[in-house]
Formats: sequence, structure tokens, C-alpha cells
Amino acid sequence: MPFHSILHPEPVDPAALQAREPPEIFHDLNLDQVVRSVTHGREEYDLAPFFHVALEDVDAITYRQEVMRDLENEDLAQAMRSFAERMRTMRLTLPKPDKHYYAYQRERLLLAAVNGYCEAVERLAQALGRLEPASVGVRALREYLSRHASSSSFSVMAAEGRRLRSALAAIRYCVLLDGDVVTVRRYEGEGDYSVVVEGSFEKFRRGAVQDFRSTFRDVAGMNHIESQIVERVARLYPESFRDLAAFCAAHGDYADGIVLRFDREVQFYLAWLAHLGKFRAAGLSFCYPRLSPASKEIESRAGFDLALAEKLLGEGAAVVTNDFHLRGAERIFVVTGPNQGGKTTFARAFGQLHYLARLGCPVPGTRARLYLCDRVYCHFERQEDVATLRGKLKDDLVRIRSILERATPCSVVVMNEIFSSTALKDALFLSRKVLASMSRLDLLGVCVTFLDELASFDEKMVSMVSGVEPDNPALRTYRIERRPADGLAYALSLARKHRVTHDWLKQRIRA
Repeated sequence: MPFHSILHPEPVDPAALQAREPPEIFHDLNLDQVVRSVTHGREEYDLAPFFHVALEDVDAITYRQEVMRDLENEDLAQAMRSFAERMRTMRLTLPKPDKHYYAYQRERLLLAAVNGYCEAVERLAQALGRLEPASVGVRALREYLSRHASSSSFSVMAAEGRRLRSALAAIRYCVLLDGDVVTVRRYEGEGDYSVVVEGSFEKFRRGAVQDFRSTFRDVAGMNHIESQIVERVARLYPESFRDLAAFCAAHGDYADGIVLRFDREVQFYLAWLAHLGKFRAAGLSFCYPRLSPASKEIESRAGFDLALAEKLLGEGAAVVTNDFHLRGAERIFVVTGPNQGGKTTFARAFGQLHYLARLGCPVPGTRARLYLCDRVYCHFERQEDVATLRGKLKDDLVRIRSILERATPCSVVVMNEIFSSTALKDALFLSRKVLASMSRLDLLGVCVTFLDELASFDEKMVSMVSGVEPDNPALRTYRIERRPADGLAYALSLARKHRVTHDWLKQRIRA
């Protein structure tokens, strides 16, 4: 297939599949933290917009997954990293208007940039020719680079660039200083007097001595004295400098647009795989999810919240993983249990999983089978905003209504602690209305709640409960278990906290 992009199998408008602003769910799901960590140190590539637009087609997602699998091969990944480093050097070499004022300096830097570009393309084409990538994307890239590197225009440019580099490197000249008079002339085979001086004093050397020689600093700019010296060197070697000027005039637009696009886009894969490396080193697993646009029977094994996991690893703490599955008519997880038991983390992990899968990325877990949703919606508690002139309950109602109006049967909805600011009776009434709407839409979702009654709302609801230690309900396991909600563990832990258990009450009565 013709190669257009390493991120997309079909020709697309690059601007249409990038977004400067992140989706509204990013903050709630902590995906802003994930993307910030993934892209750290690669700011020059402006990768965040790639993470802001999820894919909607299974074939497009599979295309990325295959490329990502290929790049898990260290030889191929190293070839891509070497290419990226050469391209980065090329960009740094390009003349800069605010630093390089002199024509010969700008031309020499442009020549170095062209040579760097040609070497980057040739080396990557050679490396891909030796390897056997399995993905459609990398194979198409290999064919494209092979054709590009063997084209007459590229071959002539590369050969002429190397010839000019050698010709300029072979130039030798002398600078004679006599007071304020500077004379530049051809090198005529004069001896290197530093060698003579070192030879004369060699007999006085006793063991290791300090080296007092001054080193030449190759700074980016050029002062007016240096520029005048170069102008006189150009008069001594006019043919080489005429060829340099002609080369720069002919190859000012030397870089292929698709190659430049690939240089940026491949960082999406390299950055994600590098980010996963630290988790894998800690024993955590990632997998390539299977996505279906038809089946809503989903499952995940050993999944976890990527943002929280990074924080825990930084603190040296263990990361708890969780499983889930939906079968038949099951659609929505209703998660109950004690506070600080991992309910919100489970909800975030569920949302992260579905969004990251649509990017074509490996996701946390040993196995994942997911529904290809059209969009992920989130409702998490927010602080009151004076500017909106509405309280928390009204804000909840407005935001939830907006979600339900936009959601479709193909959507995923994550709701966390809805209507916690109102009375129990009202919260239960409103929550049932929301779940009824979600059930009618037949969408997939998670609802974290303090209302145990919602866990058995209808046959589409699946009860999940955050676990506690059997012998000490005050200790959380952070495991989210598939079982009926009972509230007992939470009640017992509260009773113990406030000393109103049966044993404590008996002690108080006796006292």
C-alpha cells in the first residue's frame, strides 16, 4: 500500500486528526497526567495533539497496534531512535536568522543539514531492508524510503552533498597576523611548529603533567573578523564556494514532506513504549486489546490506573490490579463499598482503558477485550464555581443531563459519586432516573455510588464492591470484587472507628 503516515493507514488531513485542547474527560480520568509524563522530554515534537483525538475505525486502530508491536523489536526501535537523533541533529544544524548573519556560514550549515538528512534517510532505509517488519505501516514505510533514497533527485543531492563536504574539508589555508594586518593565503606545506616545540621539550617531561593547551571553541555564531577571513578563503578557492552557493540554491527545500511527518509521528510510538518500560520493569503487564464494534461483552485482566501506578511506583509502593467482565445483557458496573477503597480508581482505569485502546496503544493488563465505543463521557464531582451561579446539586444535574443528551448506545459513561451533596432520599430518586436513562440507551458504563440500592437496579447492572480485609474491615485491599452490595464492611469499619460496635457498647454500659 502507498505510505502516507505511520499513524494512519489512509490519506488524511493531519490537522483534522490533531487537537490542541485535550478532551473534557482528560482531567477526570487523569489522562492529562499520563500524556504529560509520556511526552516529557520530547516537547520539540508536540506530541500531545496526537493523544487528544481517538480513532473510530477498527482497521485504523489495528494499523497502529501492528506498528507498535513491530517497534517492540529492539533492533527496529533502535533504528528509529537513531533516525530521530540524526534528524534532530539536522534541525539543530540549520542556519538561524538571529544567529547566522553571514552568507558563507549559512550555506555551510545548510550543506551540513542536507548531508544529515540524506544520511538519516539512507541509514534507516538500509536498516529496514535488513529487518522483517510484520506491520503494514512499517512495510509501506520501508518501500517508500527505498524509493525515495534511490530516486534520481535524492541520489544526486546526496552525492553532491558528500562531494562538497569533502571538498570544503580539504581546504587548507594560512592566516598571517602582523599587528593589525591580517593576511590569508594558501597553505604551502609549512611545518607544524607545535610538533617541533613539543619535540624539543620532550626530554624535560617527567611523568604525567598538566595540559595547558587551550582548546578551540566551535561556537554557533561568527564574528566580523572570522567572516572576512572566510571571504578571503573563498577568493583563494572560488570553485568550491561557487559550487556551495549553487548547491544551496538548488536544494533549499531538500526534505521530503512525508519523511518530516514520519519523523514527528513515530515519536508517538517511541514515547509510549518508553513510558511503558518503567512499568514493565516493575512487573506490570500491558496487552493489545481486541476491539469489536458489535459485541458489548467485554473483559479485562490485571488492569490498573496508569496515572496512579506511576505515582505509586515513584513512592516504592505496590500497584493493585483488578479484573472485570460483562456478559450477555450486562452493561453497567455499580461500584459500592467503603471510602478510600479503590472505587474511583477502578472507574478511572475503566475510562482510561477504553480511551487508550482507541488510540491504538497497549493498555494495562494481561488481556483485554473491549467494545469500540464512539466516545467516553465522565462525570466526577467538582467544586462549586461562583461564576456559574449554581450549587453542587444543580451543577450535577446540568452536567449529567448534557452527558445523557449527547451519549449514544455506542458510548461509555463513567460516573463517580453522583448526587452526594443532597439528601439520601433525593439522591436515590435522582440516581435511579439516571441509571434508567443509561439502561435505555444500552450503553456501557461505571457508576460509583454510596447507594447500595442501585447495585440491583435492573438486569443490566453488575454489582462490584471494594474489598476489605476479612479480619480487619478498616484495612482496604483495593480489590474491586464482583459480588452483591451489602454495606456491612463499611458499617463495621465506621462502627469500630467511632467505638460503637457490640463489644464497645457493652464496655460502655458496664462502665
